[in-house]
Amino acid sequence: MAAYQLPVAVLACVLVLGTVGSVQAQNAPQDYLDVHNTARSAVGVGPIAWNATLAAYAQNYANQRIGDCQLVHSGGPYGENLFWGSGKEWTAREAVQLWVDEKQYYNYTTNTCATGKVCGHYTQVVWHKSSNLGCARVKCNSRAIFITCNYSPRGNIIGQRPY
Repeated sequence: MAAYQLPVAVLACVLVLGTVGSVQAQNAPQDYLDVHNTARSAVGVGPIAWNATLAAYAQNYANQRIGDCQLVHSGGPYGENLFWGSGKEWTAREAVQLWVDEKQYYNYTTNTCATGKVCGHYTQVVWHKSSNLGCARVKCNSRAIFITCNYSPRGNIIGQRPY
């Protein structure tokens, strides 16, 4: 019987590690980049690249929000999109996709959002001068998910178009 215990224990470790890895993999830099770059490509804007300095800034700020999970901007030198969600384990892809989905409210001709709608997250995602991205995700004490993405150079400059 001892001969069968070792393989079962090894299998259990693989399953646990596999589960942990899949959760982390859902929120890896490439997950943020893929959704951003798909949206950017759709409007003829070049890809955005991951930046460790921006990611560290985002992580530092996200850590500050763990206690309250409030959608308060950091006030830093970068462009910034924030996400808050509860009720499930929101992923990087889902958060960025919600920002991209604001495209339906953006009118390129008038460079405005539809009345009563928000589209500034979308315009930051596709801002043509933004070339670097760094994001972070934390689970708040309230069990909600807080995600922040920072952009350099910042976008959403009044009077300018995103692309």
